[in-house]
Amino acid sequence: MIGLERVRVEAPVRFGVAELIPDRYRECGWTVAVDGVAQSYVDLREPGHLKMPFADWIGQAIDRHWPSGDAVSALFVGGAGCTLPRYLAATRPGSEQVVFELDGALVELVREHLELDQVPGLEVRVQDGGNGVEDARDASADLVVLDVFRAGDVVTELATVEFLAEISRVLRDGGLYAANMWDAADLGFALRVVASVCEVFPHVLVLAEPGVLLRRRAGNVVVVASTRRLPMAGLVEWGAAAKNRVSCLAPRQLAAVSGTAAPLTEAEPLTVPVPPVRRWGDGSRFA
Repeated sequence: MIGLERVRVEAPVRFGVAELIPDRYRECGWTVAVDGVAQSYVDLREPGHLKMPFADWIGQAIDRHWPSGDAVSALFVGGAGCTLPRYLAATRPGSEQVVFELDGALVELVREHLELDQVPGLEVRVQDGGNGVEDARDASADLVVLDVFRAGDVVTELATVEFLAEISRVLRDGGLYAANMWDAADLGFALRVVASVCEVFPHVLVLAEPGVLLRRRAGNVVVVASTRRLPMAGLVEWGAAAKNRVSCLAPRQLAAVSGTAAPLTEAEPLTVPVPPVRRWGDGSRFA
């Protein structure tokens, strides 16, 4: 795509209408949107540029969990533009990565226009991510990342205690689980997800902007978890100095600020829908 005219690309995909929108300010930057909702941001020449905040938060956790440059084996549930797999391929050469993305038409669109096949060590499977994790071998991955949306709709069924136990089974000892969520201001979904993660993993941290954690507005919430201690001090220091301040809280701190909720289980699932994401891609015809 480099050297060609940069114009918006649009195509029907499984879960709506996808757009690849060129960044007006970065000559190799693209937003991947579905039905106008930004799913991913990709810079083809600078994969370390994590423009979308939640991707940056997960990247910061990864970078502090393992020594710089160490290769990892990773599974991603949800792909779109494959922002974080590109980041890992660039910053941790030799990493082996599998992405489960259910929207095959979206995968082909990204493959055709955004150099997906040029990412070393990356395999993208058109497959339901839940089934992909369940089929994975015990202790076969260092990292599992969950970031699943259907256009602007939040996928909640992969946040149960039972599914998180599957993720724990797939992770090696000391591995890292990271999940991106979107929730309304009441945090009715996010707090239940955190409770579920705490049922499975002994070490858990939550990252979000202060206004979200104070229940003043909707927004992204990232949860990271492991069987070994997480780099909380480094994340707190980074978040306090970030351009848009990011809070990093342990579960006890989160409970004091935001309250608590019961874990999600197959027997007690989420019964109230999470409001859809409304984060329009700049340049989308849907905006």
